Amino acid sequence: MQNYGIIMATTDTIPGKNIEVLGLVQGNVVRAKDIGRAFAAGIRAIGGGEIKIYTDLLNEARHTAIERMVSDARAMGADAIVCVRLATCSVMDGSSEVTAYGTAVKYV
Repeated sequence: MQNYGIIMATTDTIPGKNIEVLGLVQGNVVRAKDIGRAFAAGIRAIGGGEIKIYTDLLNEARHTAIERMVSDARAMGADAIVCVRLATCSVMDGSSEVTAYGTAVKYV
């Protein structure tokens, strides 16, 4: 589990804390693998199973999107982010966008 230096929760509260809502925070990234690797992955996909380069692509993209969301929250002076969500979509063949978003909060 990655430590981003700020509490994040998918729930709408932080147990034991009174919070003040600061606003929406988000981070996104679009990632693509190079054509050579994408071609090789396509060949591997014929046989079925996990396509490791795409798993790695999405893991890297999620990490970057979360880091950007946390940076956005820190700029607002947040202590935590609640209601954290991740969304993924395909932008074009071989690339994906990952968006991380949530609500920045401050302890009161």
